[in-house]
Amino acid sequence: MTTLAAWLHDLSPFLAEFGRGLGLRWYGLAYAAGFLVGWGWLRWMSKRGMTPLGLARITDAMLYLVLGVVVGGRLGYVFFYDPALLWTFSPSFPWWGLLQLNHGGMASHGGIIGVIGASYFIARGPKDAAGTPRRRVPWLHVIDLMAVTSTPGLFLGRIANFINGELLGQIVSKPGEAAPWWAVRFPQERLDWWRFDLPPDVPHGHAPVLTADQGLQLQVLMDQHAPTATTDMRAYEVLLNKLQSGGGAASQQVAAGLEPLIAARHPSQLYQAAAEGLVLAGFLWLLWAKPRRPGVIGAWFLIGYGVMRITTEVWRLPDADQSIKANTGLSTGQWLSVAMVLVGAIALVYFKRQALPAEALGGWRRGKRGVGGVGAG
Repeated sequence: MTTLAAWLHDLSPFLAEFGRGLGLRWYGLAYAAGFLVGWGWLRWMSKRGMTPLGLARITDAMLYLVLGVVVGGRLGYVFFYDPALLWTFSPSFPWWGLLQLNHGGMASHGGIIGVIGASYFIARGPKDAAGTPRRRVPWLHVIDLMAVTSTPGLFLGRIANFINGELLGQIVSKPGEAAPWWAVRFPQERLDWWRFDLPPDVPHGHAPVLTADQGLQLQVLMDQHAPTATTDMRAYEVLLNKLQSGGGAASQQVAAGLEPLIAARHPSQLYQAAAEGLVLAGFLWLLWAKPRRPGVIGAWFLIGYGVMRITTEVWRLPDADQSIKANTGLSTGQWLSVAMVLVGAIALVYFKRQALPAEALGGWRRGKRGVGGVGAG
């Protein structure tokens, strides 16, 4: 079934906005909710005897995880996608491009590396008066725990990407064309138009080229709703604000005018939320049902996440690496995922060959049983 009225994305990135660009964002709430769900899941597993980490230790561990995800995710984005931010400075706060989260955000591959690093400090545990770590937990066991309980955060992060209208999917139908009912028209696509110094007949970023008539319609719409805007980009931002204002008369007028000027796309953020969050979580939880050698669950996480990411990015546009995809056929995210699969496969073979007792990590099928049992894996 096709229709011109494929849903026009009108969700605001703010739960509550207190001023221009300042407020409570769904993106930050998604991170907070992911940590909260992970914390609750770890506590439940501790009470069931699936891990030697005590309840107090789990609460302390969340501080390391927050730092690992935020620092790793941001550094991953900068190094993998936009290293120029390292030497970019501006006269306004926060001055350094590395800290300007509005210029590109977080990279999930970097966040995963950050979680692995945080797992080391969680496993080491607190130190005694002499500075010697005590109550050590096997590092690979902690990595296994993080692999399973991080999946809600991955799911919620992709839902936040969808709400923000970022990480856009491939175009299904051009502006003005009929589209499948499941497609989504993201008006955020046109924000790229004024960020690139390109001729008007060349696609700018993720924004498709409009016909002369469509371009005139967009200009008239901006003049009507933002007559005092000093730039076209600011005028378009005013349009988006009105569209996302909550369904009033102004919002409906903007929606009616914008709908035929926006391309219909795959909602790739939702595909990735389902794959990286729900499917991966179910797969790892089934693996957890049986005692495994330490590290096996973590290795399967790398393989599973990598395969899911490679697959779902078929329907997603490359982020800041379109030239890489054009030259190699894979985006930067897909190449990083290929590396994850290879590392995971090598680790899986290595761990399974070790003559080590398996951790009894699968107690949810057998009731409370504690850690330290022996089994295959």
